[in-house]
Amino acid sequence: MKILVTGGAGFIGSAVIRHLLSTKTAEVVNVDKLTYAATPEALEHWAEDAGYAFEKVDICDAGALRGVFARHRPTAVMHLAAESHVDRSIDNADDFIQTNVVGTQRLLETATAYWQELEGREEADFRFHHISTDEVFGALGAEGHFTEDSPYQPNSPYSASKAASDHLVRAWNRTYGLPAVTSNCSNNYGLYQFPEKLIPLMIINALNGKPLPVYGKGENVRDWLHVEDHARALTTVLTKGRIGETYNVGGDSEMRNIDVVHMICDLVDELRPRSEGGSRRDLISFVTDRPGHDLRYAVDCSKIKEELGWHPQETFEQGLRKTVAWYLDNEAWWQGIQQRRYQGQRLGLSTSKKAG
Repeated sequence: MKILVTGGAGFIGSAVIRHLLSTKTAEVVNVDKLTYAATPEALEHWAEDAGYAFEKVDICDAGALRGVFARHRPTAVMHLAAESHVDRSIDNADDFIQTNVVGTQRLLETATAYWQELEGREEADFRFHHISTDEVFGALGAEGHFTEDSPYQPNSPYSASKAASDHLVRAWNRTYGLPAVTSNCSNNYGLYQFPEKLIPLMIINALNGKPLPVYGKGENVRDWLHVEDHARALTTVLTKGRIGETYNVGGDSEMRNIDVVHMICDLVDELRPRSEGGSRRDLISFVTDRPGHDLRYAVDCSKIKEELGWHPQETFEQGLRKTVAWYLDNEAWWQGIQQRRYQGQRLGLSTSKKAG
């Protein structure tokens, strides 16, 4: 099997590639345009591996995509390339529409034309796996879970762009017969996550004695999924999932944001105590909430568990401890990002674009 992974230099994409190569599941072609959030360092160990190839290509470039398919002849596609940070989508939705919507359309067109030229076993075995988010379903109240049948109610430019891409994949499956499957995941965390996201930002700020900005009262709830559990789930969906179906993937780990931040403070205190003593919890600062901030996400994963046999292996407590320890042991990686790309500033404050 040879899998074309779009966005393979990103946080989740690189975890998927490491899983595929380390388990010898498949050869991999990594297609990535290397945006600000790319982490090529996450794949340095595999750069010279005979089963790995890298193509610096924007998925919006149809001609370049056709060249990649022609050169590498993949047997499957795992589509992870996306702009993914909600706050950035609030400030400027253009990149999200271009990559997540237009880019998905170009990839679908290219993959469909390629698949239609295949014959026999190659045609029958080809798969297109689209990786999406639970944010397309909107927000939940205090109870209940998103299922694969939940209505789409996106509330941010990011989630709206991902909802559009989900619908495109469904349409290409139903209209053109492309053998596609979709998965929608909860919040990921783990090593090599770009430090604009909640968990790495809180770890780094706590270590450096900087304020820990928590939106609103910190009562927003998320289900947390370790990225390595997610990588296993995605491989399972690709190889075992039923064509035309969607599968929710979550970590069975619902937590309020404030409780996550408290756990991070306590772990950093334990693993890297302050010289002057005291708890880093006193760095927490409640700030104005994000516009359109969904209160709660939680996913029902019974379908992937019962049909495909996948279950998360990491508890949130175990996974968070490993994650905090990794960031403390790999300061050079995130310090380089802070020097060149992102200094921890707040994003998503733009409210200037008004209708009418």
